[in-house]
Amino acid sequence: MSWKRTVILWLRLLFILPTGLPVHSQGDSHSDNTMMDNITVRQGETVFLRCLHRNAVTRAAWMNRTNILFAGEDKWTVDPRVSLQALNEEEFTIKIENVDTTDDGQYTCAVRTRTRPRTTSVHVVVLVPPKIINLEKNITVNEGSNVALLCSANGKPEPTVTWRFMSPAAQIAISEDEYVEILAITRQNAGTYECTASNEVSADVQTTEVIVNYPPTVSEGKDIGVALGQRAILLCQAESEPAAEFEWYKEDKRITNEIEGIEIENTGEFSKLTLFNISEAGYGNYTCVTINKLGSANTSMIVYEVIQPTSSTLLQDSIWRLFNRFLYALFSF
Repeated sequence: MSWKRTVILWLRLLFILPTGLPVHSQGDSHSDNTMMDNITVRQGETVFLRCLHRNAVTRAAWMNRTNILFAGEDKWTVDPRVSLQALNEEEFTIKIENVDTTDDGQYTCAVRTRTRPRTTSVHVVVLVPPKIINLEKNITVNEGSNVALLCSANGKPEPTVTWRFMSPAAQIAISEDEYVEILAITRQNAGTYECTASNEVSADVQTTEVIVNYPPTVSEGKDIGVALGQRAILLCQAESEPAAEFEWYKEDKRITNEIEGIEIENTGEFSKLTLFNISEAGYGNYTCVTINKLGSANTSMIVYEVIQPTSSTLLQDSIWRLFNRFLYALFSF
């Protein structure tokens, strides 16, 4: 059954049209059927449907695609959001509160005047703010893998989806599609990715973290000279994901905090080895080893002895410097 014949059936049920009255085309002298401009409303707002008339009305009804909402002052729908606002010689107005997507569609006001029946139709367009419905959170991959990010959203009108990489230096636009594909991902691609779904109503923004695992890389160790009885501090720095574990060795022997005169402190990317009151046995080659589940790296450094000057050697050095200055001044003339 066509929409127009459905309206006619409702009108007959409401006694607005007598049985047997034919369906007339728009512009027929026996009826007046008009179509108003669309009414656009955002989801959750209130819409007023106004049916204005100039002639005395004997019967009137508001209906949507499938149901009669009001027949005169009688409410036919059980929807509590729908209410009668005005019914008089000039207008027949109903109100729909908290509009939802199910309210989208065509509405018809049918009236019976003393001279003719008349229908006025209007299409209610419900705009829906975008909502991201599919975005994977906290993705972890190994360096060199291919990564696909998906961000899908719904709304009306259909949202536009854009991606940005929130790097420390700048926010970089990387895609205007639901999908982002990163081939052979590197550690520089790790970080926060922002998905924005937007339409003319508003925008929805969500983020996901991409964690890139890679084996440790360690900074080159620096040799250090220290006198007997003094303190030596060795530093080891490693970059890795996940965070690396540190191990220290002297020659081929593992060093731990349980050894007297030694302290090892690990904080994030750094490990510090402190040798207190160093003795002859403390000099030699030290190796820092960094390990995570993807691999390992190491660096070595040498602790060597520095002879502290005595008071006699200091005096000799001073005399020698004075003598050199005297010779320089003598031969400068």
